[in-house]
Amino acid sequence: MFLLALCFLPNLLAAQRLGFVKRYVNKIINDTTDIREPQFLAYPTLAFAPETSWEIGLSSLFVYYAKRDTTNRLSEINGFTFYTLRRQYGAFFDHALYTHQNRYAFLGRIRYQNFPLLYFGIGPNTPAEFEARVDARLLNIKERALKRIGKNIFTGVEVDFQRLSSVAFVPHGQASVTRPLGHEGSANLGLGAGILYDDRHNVLNVRKGAFAELALLHYNRAWGSDFGFTTILSDNRWYKSLNSRNVLALQAFGQFSIGQPPFNQLALLGGESLMRGYYTGRFRDRNQLAAQAEFRMLPFSFAKRWGAAVFGGTGTVFNRFGNLSLRNFVVAGGAGLRFLLFPKKDIYTRLDFALTREGSGLYIFIGEAF
Repeated sequence: MFLLALCFLPNLLAAQRLGFVKRYVNKIINDTTDIREPQFLAYPTLAFAPETSWEIGLSSLFVYYAKRDTTNRLSEINGFTFYTLRRQYGAFFDHALYTHQNRYAFLGRIRYQNFPLLYFGIGPNTPAEFEARVDARLLNIKERALKRIGKNIFTGVEVDFQRLSSVAFVPHGQASVTRPLGHEGSANLGLGAGILYDDRHNVLNVRKGAFAELALLHYNRAWGSDFGFTTILSDNRWYKSLNSRNVLALQAFGQFSIGQPPFNQLALLGGESLMRGYYTGRFRDRNQLAAQAEFRMLPFSFAKRWGAAVFGGTGTVFNRFGNLSLRNFVVAGGAGLRFLLFPKKDIYTRLDFALTREGSGLYIFIGEAF
């Protein structure tokens, strides 16, 4: 019997693992969970970039309604961890949490990475070829604790801590690099307040409504910051449901700095959400203006779980308003596929391909870009 168990045990374990995988996939694909129940999803990722080589990661998503009451807003926690063959690693956690009856909201992120940053210089007219690779460790903790004071109006405090350490500028080719402010690293703590209007029910896929935030963060040497400066942020979004499937989404964004921010806390143009197609920080300066529009087909009229989106955006960075020029605005645009991951909670995963005058970008995420 013992010998028979040794023979059949590997097959039994393999069958159990296969059965678990089948149940897990079936639970996701068929969305058998009650809409009131929390849902968790985790899946591996694989990517390649010249500065990282192969990257192996794990993405996760946890969504729930406070007290399992679907009249509350959908709360979500996104997680992503990765490791590259060049021994680079990181962990990102973003969250939007709402309490019962949406009385309080907690919006924030935690990010840690030992990962190279590409530095192109400062200003709207920097060359397309990066000047240096910046090897560094970055820790960023940002949290907003907000209380509802009126219908869909929230206000509260904001905290932002950023620490850039173990910094090394590695020049690209024969290029000479002018070291920017903060090139040796810094730690800065920002304290401030914000007010926002938010009537979105599902932040991962907004069908209708609006979001408008005005926030101020002050970084001061008095409470331990290496640099003293103030950042003002304005983020405005509007969503129009054209019919049961199609949505028009618009966003206007501004970030403005007063004082002397280090290079890593300047306004950064580009990324996976706004100005897709440009590398995050391709353009950086004290101030930024950007806008984008997206038309979403969620889903197609001929498919229950497949959809698509087309999008376009424009933006620029500038040192001061006297230097703001329409000639310095750049454009980006593209299209993407959507797959309805959780039908009952109306959550899609997106695959976006974006084009710019300098190249392209490919993005895979759960939830819409904005």
